Amino acid sequence: MNLEAVRNFRFNAVSQDFTRRDTILYALGLGFGSDALDPDQLRFVLEDRLLAVPSLCCVLAHPGRWVAAPELAIDWIRLLHGEQTIEIHHPIPPEGSVKGNYEIAAVEDKGGDKGAILHLVKALSDARTGTRLATVRSVLFLRGDGGCGGFGDPGLSAAPLPDCPPSISLEIPTLPQSALIYRLSGDYNPIHADPEAARKAGFERPILHGLCTFGIATRAILSAFAGNAPERLQSLSVRFSRPVFPGETIRTEFFPSGDEIRFRSIAVERNVVVLDRGTARLTA
Repeated sequence: MNLEAVRNFRFNAVSQDFTRRDTILYALGLGFGSDALDPDQLRFVLEDRLLAVPSLCCVLAHPGRWVAAPELAIDWIRLLHGEQTIEIHHPIPPEGSVKGNYEIAAVEDKGGDKGAILHLVKALSDARTGTRLATVRSVLFLRGDGGCGGFGDPGLSAAPLPDCPPSISLEIPTLPQSALIYRLSGDYNPIHADPEAARKAGFERPILHGLCTFGIATRAILSAFAGNAPERLQSLSVRFSRPVFPGETIRTEFFPSGDEIRFRSIAVERNVVVLDRGTARLTA
């Protein structure tokens, strides 16, 4: 990549009007509605009682495929999502107008054969009132761009999980078409839909969006600890350790500790950890 171009890259603010249909479509991409008689699921997919899943903040005011800008020279087809953090400052409304302001906070150079880590921060606000809704931090693993140097302060890495059995777990299945539904919320990277693009990126078949897996973990936390009350979620962070293939079942294992909930998620069919070093905080 062209490090100086990345350092000097400036985003235009991204504005988006979103409707209840968008909020419902996002929830359907996470598998809500799989039990059409469950009132706790229906509150996220029926317009007359609609609540937004807090992780919706990740897809609102999406910046598009900025990593493919020619001047950056990023090998974007080999990009993977490394980590994700959301801080919820105000409950995400089920419809409205939002504005996203983005900045590249840091780049870590891991070496020519190891890639680079890019830290992207989004401040999401209500476009009409200016109220800050969420701060969204994304860590992107640029597998083809190591050896180019770095800048900025990447901050601290997430701590390992406790060395003990989980106290509770929850399984949520995904659908074979989950990625095809989820991409309609704004991330059209072809590795999630096109088998040829996925093979070029080194995968045997299309993979599920990391942020879809993140949303499924959000769903599990709301169900297991928050009574499906989205306004209780304060923050959530994870490390993406392995990709998920659409159709797999995701088991999220929890390790509550004081005011934190530590967790990881496992693709049951392959028994591999797909989300690791997770931390969630809820209001009482």
